[in-house]
Amino acid sequence: MTSQNPINILAFESSCDETSVAVVQDGKTILSNIIATQIKSHQRFGGVVPEVASRHHVEQIIHCTQLALQEAHIKYEQLAAVAVTYGPGLVGSLLVGLMAAKAVSWAHDLPLIGVNHLAGHIYAANLVKSLQYPALALVVSGGHTELVRVSAPGQFHILGDTRDDAVGEAYDKVGRLLGVKYPAGKTLDQWAHEGQDTYDFPRAMLQEDNLDFSFSGIKSAVINTLHHAQQIGAPINKKDVATSFQNDVLDILVTKTKRALAQYPCAQLIVAGGVAANSGLRERLTAELTPQVELIFPPLRLCGDNAAMIGAYAAVAYQQRNFSDLTLNADPSLDFAYQTED
Repeated sequence: MTSQNPINILAFESSCDETSVAVVQDGKTILSNIIATQIKSHQRFGGVVPEVASRHHVEQIIHCTQLALQEAHIKYEQLAAVAVTYGPGLVGSLLVGLMAAKAVSWAHDLPLIGVNHLAGHIYAANLVKSLQYPALALVVSGGHTELVRVSAPGQFHILGDTRDDAVGEAYDKVGRLLGVKYPAGKTLDQWAHEGQDTYDFPRAMLQEDNLDFSFSGIKSAVINTLHHAQQIGAPINKKDVATSFQNDVLDILVTKTKRALAQYPCAQLIVAGGVAANSGLRERLTAELTPQVELIFPPLRLCGDNAAMIGAYAAVAYQQRNFSDLTLNADPSLDFAYQTED
């Protein structure tokens, strides 16, 4: 990449409930990153309603595109390619972004790059510091909890995955039980720093010799604890519940991450996804893994879904000439391959 020939990529992200369009230069510099959030529309339902999300994307996508180009001071003829998330995610939401990206690609004769949403989350770290390979990524979000080995640019292998609930999903479900509005992660993280660790919730699969996760047990234990207290009229300190829940969740995440680093040594650990914004997780990983490995946390604004991360990874695909055609379709269950090599 040279300053004389910048690679300007227009990127679209609409996998869930954020409509985002960005212009990223050379996979490293954010020229614009427009995000239209839908949180208030979904709060009354306690979670994302797919049909509502899709309608909001349709309403916002053109306006976000115009704003992204204006803020970046970029015209279509200055673009090198168009990138778009094609999975995983909500199929209706994904299709809105896909149709917009295809329209721009076709109308302006630009290469189309289909991007795995999870690859985008991982490469948000490249907007902070250049990645070194092999690297390990802990991907933690509302839909995913995975340990991913990044062996080379664009080469991903799952080392461990959740067998049930994703960690962000568990936070939202526990938050709903405690009366916290969706999304609950930020409030529970704050409460966890204010309460006492007084409840003993299960930490599933912690001793098993694998790198997989499970969070349904701890979620069910919180449900049972709250229901039992209600039945016998016992008081519940919500902040203590949040503290105990978060401490046990972090024990699982940190223990499995340390085990992965022991089995697959690397110089960098990337923490990616919405739950990467959790201050407790950042504190625990920093305290227990520094200076063993270089930790890369995206800034808070890049932890959630955004198009800049899609543009960051798209630069890798552009250099590898890994382009898609206009038959590219949404793949709501898209994932990486599992690790098959030592």
